[in-house]
Amino acid sequence: METRQQGFLDSEPLREADEDLVSEVNLSASMTEEEREEIQQELAKLEEEIGTLRQVLSSKEKQHAELKQKLGITPLSELKTNFSRGWHDMQSSVAYKKTSETLSTAGQRTSAAFSTLGSTITRKIGDMRNSPSFRSFEEKVENTVSTIKTKVGGTGSGGSFEDVLSSAAHASSQDTPTNNLTDSSGRQC
Repeated sequence: METRQQGFLDSEPLREADEDLVSEVNLSASMTEEEREEIQQELAKLEEEIGTLRQVLSSKEKQHAELKQKLGITPLSELKTNFSRGWHDMQSSVAYKKTSETLSTAGQRTSAAFSTLGSTITRKIGDMRNSPSFRSFEEKVENTVSTIKTKVGGTGSGGSFEDVLSSAAHASSQDTPTNNLTDSSGRQC
């Protein structure tokens, strides 16, 4: 027993002579001639049945195609039907329903958040317009515009901030005198 165990533990690779010995073992030698003939006949019989089944399958496939053609079923219509059926199956799945509900809830929350953000921004802008610093800035702009209008030749009508801006825009759209100062080379200073 020990020699046998030691043989399994040997780490020596197979030698070429051992490989030749293995390849010379003939499994068919253990079979009788009668068994061999019987297996060959069974193999021929199976090959014949396979050929017959292929012919029957081919005939059935032709008949299948003809019936589809008579019904007006085209590959494209089949694809559409399969796609519709698959889409319906997917929509009725639990995972799709849960995902749809989650996305719907997320959309509602996002919409509410944007609505709140918009009203907050509107309120803050309103608060800013009513703040003392903005009113001070508005007064400074009105004074500056009035001064400019007076210097340009218009009358300084106080008015609201919007009136002053629109009149300033109107004044700037009119022709303004150009600077014609040039030196001896023809370039402007």
